[in-house]
Amino acid sequence: MRRAHRAVLAAALAAIAGVGITTGAAAAAPPAVSAPQLTLPAPTGRYAVGASELHLTDQSRVDPWVPESGPRQLMVSMFYPALLPVGPPRQYLTRQEAALLLAAKGLPGVSPDVLAATRSSAHEGAPPLPSRHGLPLVILTPGAGMPRSILTGLAEDLASKGYVVADIGPNYETYGLAFPDGHVTTCTLACADSTEPSVGLKVRIDDTSFVIDQLTGPTASWALSRLIDPTRIGLDGDSVGGYAAPHSMLADRRIRAGVNMDGRVWTPLPVSGLDRPFLMLGRESERTPTGADPTWPDTWTHLTGWKRWLTGANFAHASFTDTFVLTDQLGVSQPGVISGVRSMELTRAYIGAFFDLTLRGRPQPLLDGPTAANPEVKFWP
Repeated sequence: MRRAHRAVLAAALAAIAGVGITTGAAAAAPPAVSAPQLTLPAPTGRYAVGASELHLTDQSRVDPWVPESGPRQLMVSMFYPALLPVGPPRQYLTRQEAALLLAAKGLPGVSPDVLAATRSSAHEGAPPLPSRHGLPLVILTPGAGMPRSILTGLAEDLASKGYVVADIGPNYETYGLAFPDGHVTTCTLACADSTEPSVGLKVRIDDTSFVIDQLTGPTASWALSRLIDPTRIGLDGDSVGGYAAPHSMLADRRIRAGVNMDGRVWTPLPVSGLDRPFLMLGRESERTPTGADPTWPDTWTHLTGWKRWLTGANFAHASFTDTFVLTDQLGVSQPGVISGVRSMELTRAYIGAFFDLTLRGRPQPLLDGPTAANPEVKFWP
């Protein structure tokens, strides 16, 4: 799972290596290459999108990856429907985060400015859309090593449709995580190939419940927590985040609906199963009933509530994130993989429909079966 993500992103970042490269000998350097402005597709909902960043500290537990660092700390990106698209654009990554990500992929000579400056649609501190009733909350969690910003395209789309979205940046589980005071942490044991995925499962479960604690209730840490309806909470994880999603739901009944985006479920669900709505959304090459991943058929049998199992033809492991949207703009694409814009369009459509059904009670024909408009998406079993 980690190797798959690394291989995909390495190819993606290799494209970026073609621009913004610094050289030691100016006289021998080739003419400067104009760096592209990477841009995410505009959200499809009716609302503008606001954003803010939260630095959270869990005083109840020591960080499990680096105990000497003290209490567990997280960075969380918040997205919400805004009244107006005003305020500075949200920064995709800090320069330090981008630099560490590039270095981890063996590209230390590449300028991080291209990736860090990716343009999206959220505006920092935009005034929230007034709402008489609380809005549903969707929590997003990235794969191992990946920055939380890799799920920005999905987060912004959900916010534009009237959701509050919390995109968790787990400390010491991403190649670079910047904090407001300027210090930056790197990935430790969580990114080691020798580390069993189950080792970090409890960390992800505890992080998710802690974030819910901090966003809801009378002691909520977020200034706009009044926007959230604490009875309508969903969870969507990518890769290892998807692996943790059903287990997080079993540990915390406040989570009403969950999604696994192409994550191998290394730890089986208990015999008692999971009785709340769950969506499994993966790549066809791996996640069919007869595919290479035997954990999905086993997981399916332990889902006792509303459920769907969907796969995307020609999707890769990173197709549910921003990765291919960005690399396609650089003129580099992985052979046989669906375009980034199309994979994001489909991911947004099916994830949005799932949460509209399960958190809002709105019928969603899109989830009833295959459609001629989306031949790439197959329903199983």
